[in-house]
Amino acid sequence: MIYIGIDVAKDKHDCFITNSDSEVLFKAFTIANNLDGFNDLYQKIESVMDDVTKVKVGLEATGHYSYNLLGYLIDKGLPTYVINPLHTNLYRKSLSLRQTKTDKVDARTIASMLMSDVNLKSYSDTFYHNEELKSLTRYRFDKVKERAKLKTSVSRLVCILFPELEKLVPTLHIASVYALLSEFPSAKHVATAHLTRLTNLLSESSKGRYGKDTAITFRDAARASIGSNMPAKSLELKHTIKLIQELDSEIDEIENEIKIIMDEINSPILSIPGINYRMGAMIIAEIGDFNRFDSPDKILAYAGFSPSTYQSGQLDGAYAHMEKRGSRYLRYALYNATKYVCHWDPTFAAYLAKKRAEGKHYNVAISHAVKKLVRVIYHLEKTKQQYIKVA
Repeated sequence: MIYIGIDVAKDKHDCFITNSDSEVLFKAFTIANNLDGFNDLYQKIESVMDDVTKVKVGLEATGHYSYNLLGYLIDKGLPTYVINPLHTNLYRKSLSLRQTKTDKVDARTIASMLMSDVNLKSYSDTFYHNEELKSLTRYRFDKVKERAKLKTSVSRLVCILFPELEKLVPTLHIASVYALLSEFPSAKHVATAHLTRLTNLLSESSKGRYGKDTAITFRDAARASIGSNMPAKSLELKHTIKLIQELDSEIDEIENEIKIIMDEINSPILSIPGINYRMGAMIIAEIGDFNRFDSPDKILAYAGFSPSTYQSGQLDGAYAHMEKRGSRYLRYALYNATKYVCHWDPTFAAYLAKKRAEGKHYNVAISHAVKKLVRVIYHLEKTKQQYIKVA
């Protein structure tokens, strides 16, 4: 076997090549992060390998820095392993008490990890190309988070400019209210608005739900409002609403791309009641290739949902907390998806009720339901079966 350890950086990568007899085939060398550097690495590998199946290439998971090299290695058909930097760090410390850490040492450590045959799974082509779905779901997650902050700003500004409005509508964050505040961004503006214009604006933006009576109600409330007349805040409100509307359009476009990929994947996860395209896509994207995981417990550990363990001598941690060390996106998606599944599926609803009856806090009960859901998802993805809802 040939083992290649690569320590990834932004502008260059340090590499080390050895074999199963611990013979150093190429001492630690550096390649540039460009096509010439990649080709140089491959030529060295090619010069010492007889069979591509007897090669193992390992590199640390360093986000986008490793993505291009990873794609290159996979396209060349080389079995490639992506290793958690935490594992590399712990493994290096286990080899020596000296605190020696350099890029070249890390490259050698990664090669040594591959030789030790620690429980590693190769990065499949499917998993690599699944990164597109992961990019989209994470991009959407960030956009939604950004939009939520802007909505909080809208609520704050309305509280200053027209505080009475919030009690007159089910929520401030609907098209008709945004249309109103975009044109009349304060109580003073609404109070002096022409009734016909106000009526037409509300009718068009609410698709007929609001009419003249609502316009009169809004205008009367504005005339009696305690809202401040602050042109700077009014301008901020208009711009904030515009940003939210732009984000709405961007999120819709992202979700459309996610749906296209999910339709191609045809994952059975969508057959589970309560899991929609958005949450289903995030779970599939974050887990990636299910063949990397030997059991559902490994997925739970990857998501940071396994309880931490502390035991030393007579001391045993009885109230273990979740590790929360892993993909926060997967943890978020599983937790929120489980809440909906428990609402829509009778089996999960009964399971959640059972845990609650045992005296468990709601969040603890949900965490138990998460484990059950992961077991179901794992089985469906491995067998490609559809979920059968029990009436």
